[in-house]
Amino acid sequence: MQLKKHPVIDRRREAPEHSVWWNHLTLAQKFSASSLGRFGYEISFVRNEQGNMLAVLQCDSGVATISEDGDIDTSPEITIR
Repeated sequence: MQLKKHPVIDRRREAPEHSVWWNHLTLAQKFSASSLGRFGYEISFVRNEQGNMLAVLQCDSGVATISEDGDIDTSPEITIR
């Protein structure tokens, strides 16, 4: 019996590490951004929310945020203009 091999589909267009925002992230945010990058999320911008850096990532119509501590929120209450 021969197993069929399915190709691995990488949805990333650009690795998160190549973003101009990469150097603005904390180490915890970098780990989280790399994880989300495997699902096609890309860093859109970094926002300073009340003294805390919040990374905002987008994938197709989805939006995710990453707190300074690396906590991922895939259903943030944020408006993208």
